[in-house]
Amino acid sequence: MFTFEKTLPENVGISSKAIKNVLERLDKKDVPIHSLLIMKDDKLIFEKYYAPYTADTLHRLFSVSKSITAMAIALLQEEGKLSFDASITDYFPEYTDENTHPWIRQTTIRNMLQMRTCHASTTYKVDMKSDWVESFFKVAPTHKPGTIFHYDTSAAHTLCALAEKLTRMPMLDYLKEKAFNYLDFSKDSYMVKDPFGVSMGGSGLMATPMDLLKILYLLHKGGTVVCGDGVTRSLLPKEFVEEATSNISDSLPTAPLPSEAQGYGMQIWQNEKGGFVLYGMGGQLGISLPSENMLIVTTADTQGMAGGNQVIYDALYENLLGNSAATGDDKRAYEDLSAYAESLRIAPPRLPENYGLTRTGEDISDNYSDFNRVYKLAENPQGFNTLEVSLNSDGPSSLTFTYKDKNKASSLPENALKLYFGINDMADGIFPIYDCKYTAGAVWFRRNVLYIRFHLIGESVGSVRIELYFGDDDLTVFMKKVEETYFKEFDGHLYGC
Repeated sequence: MFTFEKTLPENVGISSKAIKNVLERLDKKDVPIHSLLIMKDDKLIFEKYYAPYTADTLHRLFSVSKSITAMAIALLQEEGKLSFDASITDYFPEYTDENTHPWIRQTTIRNMLQMRTCHASTTYKVDMKSDWVESFFKVAPTHKPGTIFHYDTSAAHTLCALAEKLTRMPMLDYLKEKAFNYLDFSKDSYMVKDPFGVSMGGSGLMATPMDLLKILYLLHKGGTVVCGDGVTRSLLPKEFVEEATSNISDSLPTAPLPSEAQGYGMQIWQNEKGGFVLYGMGGQLGISLPSENMLIVTTADTQGMAGGNQVIYDALYENLLGNSAATGDDKRAYEDLSAYAESLRIAPPRLPENYGLTRTGEDISDNYSDFNRVYKLAENPQGFNTLEVSLNSDGPSSLTFTYKDKNKASSLPENALKLYFGINDMADGIFPIYDCKYTAGAVWFRRNVLYIRFHLIGESVGSVRIELYFGDDDLTVFMKKVEETYFKEFDGHLYGC
């Protein structure tokens, strides 16, 4: 069994208070963290999962998928089944003809790994109903390959398709067979597929935070580790790991954050502290800090939070680096950290600090503490017919939408789309239609304004946010979905009376 030895933070020179400071900083900044794992000197010193997430919950790791796609490509080169310096068109003749642009023909696998393709953006997003892999070869290029860094998820997706074409098996299964099974990777882990059956090598990995830590550890160790059976195995080519985790491409011109401006290797980012990062949208981070011999994993949902990932980096770096072990009662400090960590879970939205001091003097009353009303909705593009608002002082509250189109409504339980939430508390449920788990909480902005946030759990990491403005005899609703692909019904405004 491949597991990490655990020890107290103080035993490896990190104070429990410093880790608690990280948790308090992230909580104060309202960063929706889902997990935090910290490893120092090859020992696991902290492991926290925010309910309803657990250690076994599979989490969408988004662009961390790109990093494992690069690993699969490296292993295939080691087997002699491909060459980094070959044109990608050599492997997909079915997508090329005499009209194929020369810059596409010049694009090598190495260019794709380094994010220096001939495309300035993800090609399949031009028309997501057409073959995603084919789009890489058909969408007009913008520049000569091997030159400028542009973040192009279609490059990783096409490389994943190549791995599956050459191995005739799902890419993750190939990686498990070649490497990940030696690390006791989660058996339930999988990759979301595109509409045409290809694993989403750029964003589809579903795995646990511990799986991410194991991948990070493997790279941190140069591809060679002592496996669970006590045998030392080289699971990745050393030369590939060195190149993949180095600074090859310049990311500064397009970087939205300092943490993404440090350069790029092969499907792996550099960080501000001389190490590298396995990076996924929304705060899925695997951070290697060689100078500290420290590894950190986070899962989160910072989508829609400007600079959210930088808040995570700053909280970690400012509290953990250069830290010296606390003096005094180490056991008591760790117990204090453990008790505080245990109290944390995904929480209801909170008003910003001092928000109450800047309002117009309205008090949040309990006028709606036990309230139930069905609103007839005006014509709306979402196709909703009515909205029932049920607010309960004892137990979960709910919103129940019905559709004007009876055919769509008939596919829903009880012909209605019902969503549960807590007020100053959380409630769990499953989003009808999408079969997506969620946890949801609400807070009163004012005596007649309620804000609800649904945290999506599973393949659709993100959120749905709903604001209810209660008039004297009517209701105005604002909905915003912060999710990449689905939940389009929950974007826009509704009016009911």
